Amino acid sequence: MLDSKKIAVVLPAYNAALTLDRTCAEIPRDLVDDVILTDDASSDNTMALAQELGLHVIRHEKNRGYGGNQKTCYAEALARGADIVIMLHPDYQYSPRLLRAMCAMLTSGHYDVVIASRILGKGALSGGMPLYKYIANRALTFTQNILMNAKLSEYHTGYRGWTREVLETLPLSRCSDDFVFDNQMLALALDAGFRVGEISCPTRYFEEASSINLRRSVTYGLGCLRTSAQYRLHRMGLNRSGLFKR
Repeated sequence: MLDSKKIAVVLPAYNAALTLDRTCAEIPRDLVDDVILTDDASSDNTMALAQELGLHVIRHEKNRGYGGNQKTCYAEALARGADIVIMLHPDYQYSPRLLRAMCAMLTSGHYDVVIASRILGKGALSGGMPLYKYIANRALTFTQNILMNAKLSEYHTGYRGWTREVLETLPLSRCSDDFVFDNQMLALALDAGFRVGEISCPTRYFEEASSINLRRSVTYGLGCLRTSAQYRLHRMGLNRSGLFKR
């Protein structure tokens, strides 16, 4: 616990057996009260390994997608009494050692949402992020900041933390079950007026780390732009999309 707040880390997993042990080894268990893994119908031994590591494990018998996986993660964390929930990919691409700093930001009373940015500092390219992904990330973020009247360094990190109030307030059932879920969730948080903080995070790109192919990347990018455009029109009173309806 931190400042009397119960801390949960949720791991949305799909075929994460090769990297799960390394990820869990760096989670500070003196801080974290609960580690929850949702196995999205993996074809490897992710679930068995998670059980061996002593995690609380849920398994989807059919794949529900990246967003669908997170919906289960967050619902379970709240049901188990979490006050602070950190979503961490179990592919060891992000550093679990930053959990303490992210939780401190959330329990400080200054922030409701914290995202770990690969773009703050110079860690993205030095950590192996492909140049085309870096350029796409910067271009998308620039456009989204304009459309959403925000000033974030990136919208696309898979390492983010939320207070219980945020998770209980946001209508996550409206969000996609696919990769654009992250962007939609962040857009909903900004629309609701929650305070978003950022922390610089090194990243690791290596063979075992998860990655989406070019086709899925393009689909994701278009989905992000669509979400931001819907947000802008909604704030102008010109759009009543299903995502932002009151």
